[in-house]
Amino acid sequence: MAGASEVIQERLKLLDGYARRLRELGERTLEEYLADELIRRATERLLHLAIEACLDIGHHLIAERGYRAPEDNRDAFRVLAEEGLIQEDLLPRLLEMAGFRNLLVHGYARIDDAVVHTILGQHLDDLDAYARAIAETL
Repeated sequence: MAGASEVIQERLKLLDGYARRLRELGERTLEEYLADELIRRATERLLHLAIEACLDIGHHLIAERGYRAPEDNRDAFRVLAEEGLIQEDLLPRLLEMAGFRNLLVHGYARIDDAVVHTILGQHLDDLDAYARAIAETL
């Protein structure tokens, strides 16, 4: 069985791949994005996988280092911030990411495609910032 650090490294590689594909998808204009349902659904799934990878990384790192147990997914990001592993200015964006994950999983019928397109254009750097912060702690 792989150790937590190995799992974290594996998830960081997956996260990098998801972010690259999301950037490719984000090259479409809003009109092109809205016109292609398959692209929209693939984007939603890749966003979900990217966020899950971030959460998995956080939970594994917290367990490996013996930090306080998070109450929920959002709290996992709070624990990482408390321990100084992620910058305080990144925390609000990660909390939004965790909330968006819940929408993707539980509120999928209410997803606003224009919001998803905006995320592609303006928030993928948050994934990179998180991955860099985690990689620096390993």
